[in-house]
Amino acid sequence: MNSRNTALSEFITAHKAVVDTLTQSSIKTFLGRCHASLSKLGEPSCKDISNLEPVCKYIPESLKLASNQSPELKQLALKFGNLYTHLPWHPSDRSSDKKGAFYNGHANAVITGTGGLEEHKSVRFGASLIAPHLEYPYHRHRPEEGYLVISEGDWRQGSGEWFRRNPGETVHNVPNIWHAMRSGETPLLAVWMLWTE
Repeated sequence: MNSRNTALSEFITAHKAVVDTLTQSSIKTFLGRCHASLSKLGEPSCKDISNLEPVCKYIPESLKLASNQSPELKQLALKFGNLYTHLPWHPSDRSSDKKGAFYNGHANAVITGTGGLEEHKSVRFGASLIAPHLEYPYHRHRPEEGYLVISEGDWRQGSGEWFRRNPGETVHNVPNIWHAMRSGETPLLAVWMLWTE
């Protein structure tokens, strides 16, 4: 019988502990549904998929910022610190300019789901990192999505104004909503869940 990677299991547990502290809301319900699905083990990857992009040099700074927050978020940062070097970090395919600031200043990693540490049909769990002073442009996708912020940044949804999210706060993107995010003086690091069924 397959077992879950220890670093992955501990990270998922730490993420759920943060979710459990949230006040009752649509995002807490959504993330709770994702965690209920993740309680069923997916198919572990049988190969080394790790890949660190140069922008990953900002991850320790982001985790240090989170370590000054709640005990639950501090634990999440610690467990992500044990996990991130095993993940497949890659720039978004939304930028074709491989010498541009956006392409080289951000990366995404899949934790569970296609291409991640564990295949999972219902939940694509991942992370996004943006270097300081960069914007991740407007995009949309069919799956519902929930972000949990590790180091602060700004989000925008639809035609609304930019709004700040601090460590431990969340963003809920309903299906097909246009959304964007940007970093400020510090790197933005957030983990997200997509419901893919």
